Amino acid sequence: MSLRNKVTLIGYTGKEVEMVNFDNGNVKASVSLATSDHYTNAKGEKVEETQWHNLIAFGKTAEIFEKYVSKGKEIAIEGKLIYRSYDDKDGVKRYITEIRVDEILLLGGK
Repeated sequence: MSLRNKVTLIGYTGKEVEMVNFDNGNVKASVSLATSDHYTNAKGEKVEETQWHNLIAFGKTAEIFEKYVSKGKEIAIEGKLIYRSYDDKDGVKRYITEIRVDEILLLGGK
């Protein structure tokens, strides 16, 4: 049994899907996903924690995002963690963690 980079999340999209068309004909979809967790703290108060995740998808998966996913849509995804960095316009190195989506499942109603 081998270990591999795998992420499974269920959450709600936080914005409309952004599409990028490349010169070679490939497409990329980007969207944010919110996942929430609840727990009771030491004082007995219910606390909700929300985490935001950056999702990217390519090809057919990106086309599914574009066609069926809108802001506030509940989805389940499976993919892998991607770490990358770039230099911003001021020359400062920025780091990004993204999830490259391989599979998507549309949940909830319309």
